[in-house]
Amino acid sequence: MSNETLRFEEAMTKLEDIVQKLESGDVPLEDAITLYKRGMELSAYCHGKLQDAEEQLITIIDNEGKPTPFNPAKGQDSDE
Repeated sequence: MSNETLRFEEAMTKLEDIVQKLESGDVPLEDAITLYKRGMELSAYCHGKLQDAEEQLITIIDNEGKPTPFNPAKGQDSDE
């Protein structure tokens, strides 16, 4: 399954499984390297998904239907 078809939650579960396996220390070196590489791919994928979500959350649609940056410090009414 490629990363593009994974949901964020699925990727996180797979990443947690990899971390547990690596932390157990019972993985042969060759497998550990493969798991580490896959874990790094999943980590980068999850990080990208979180960045995308953050970008979507910090842009709101104003009353005229235009995308507007959202300033959490000012709240929804950025005209104040």
